[in-house]
Amino acid sequence: MKKIYIITLLFFLAFKGNTQAPPNNQAAVIKDYYHLETKDEQTERLAWFTSAKYGMFIHFSLSSQLGGRWKGKQIKGYSEWIQAFASIKDKEYSPLITTFSPEKFNAEEIVKAAKESGMTYLVITSKHHEGFCLWDSKQTDFDIANTPYQKDIIKQLKEACDKYHLRFGIYYSVLDWHQGSQVYSPSRCRDWLTIYSYYRPIMKLNQKAAYTKYMYNQLAELVANYNPDILWFDGAWQHWWKEKDAVNLYNYVRSLKPSIVINNRYGNSSGKYDKDYKTPEQRSNENSGLPWEACYTLNSSWGYKIDDENYKEADVVWQKLKDINSRGGNLLLNIGPKGDGSVPPKSIERLKEIKVLMDGQKEVIKLKE
Repeated sequence: MKKIYIITLLFFLAFKGNTQAPPNNQAAVIKDYYHLETKDEQTERLAWFTSAKYGMFIHFSLSSQLGGRWKGKQIKGYSEWIQAFASIKDKEYSPLITTFSPEKFNAEEIVKAAKESGMTYLVITSKHHEGFCLWDSKQTDFDIANTPYQKDIIKQLKEACDKYHLRFGIYYSVLDWHQGSQVYSPSRCRDWLTIYSYYRPIMKLNQKAAYTKYMYNQLAELVANYNPDILWFDGAWQHWWKEKDAVNLYNYVRSLKPSIVINNRYGNSSGKYDKDYKTPEQRSNENSGLPWEACYTLNSSWGYKIDDENYKEADVVWQKLKDINSRGGNLLLNIGPKGDGSVPPKSIERLKEIKVLMDGQKEVIKLKE
């Protein structure tokens, strides 16, 4: 019988030297990458990212088949937040899994379009706030394997990115409206209170450890199965998600793949977390001197919305790309496939128009020293 040695570390500061046992309960000590990595080591690890300049963001989920409408009514706001904005209870929302069949989804065409548009990396929403997973997760039945479609979306995009030599990123939400550990109140009387209860649900008593293990197991699946270059967190703004949780999460993901690049939204106040890079949303006024990436919608909504024809003009995006690149940042530009998996033609058309402007540009954009 093999002997198991358990190593115990003593902590002198509450957030220093955090260790986190892997979810499979095997004894281990995880390196404190967050505090121990040197600036030179981080610079070397992020070298490809800081010169990437331009990437594609993809928001795709169960909500994509609704297109921003619920029971015949157009719902205001981002379409991927429709469960909150329309105050839809999970028992009404989760049956959407039985009708999700994006047969027109073509990963190769999407990645090829990104490549031909001058993009160098891609990030896909593996699990948005609704909790639905675009891969076959062993941790839940609320995933792509239990839809009529069944095929692994994450795998398809990863293989296409490898074929066209694009770096591959995975978005993952800490917030989860389906898993069952977080309580929100769709019955509250005022609209803003209803939305806030989705934005910051309460963690059920004694459920945090179990949910953290759930997340860790899913992240281990994603890293092991798809070998992403980026882990793009979101939804960690919950009151119950503390600073030590954020640092532990960062260190855990780095332990799975030390070279992986992680955005700074793994904590409940992303402004205080510098590693690995800043992620301003729908704005590009970053001037901290740290690595950064501005994410923007191509029209108004992140997820597909039937009534959203408010597309940014090609010249507007081109000027934004030049400005962001000249100040050392990347532009992560979003598209939202329809529920059937097809990409709105106008999105592809606009990407091509932007590329025409890029190709016609004579000046060389140099990253800020």
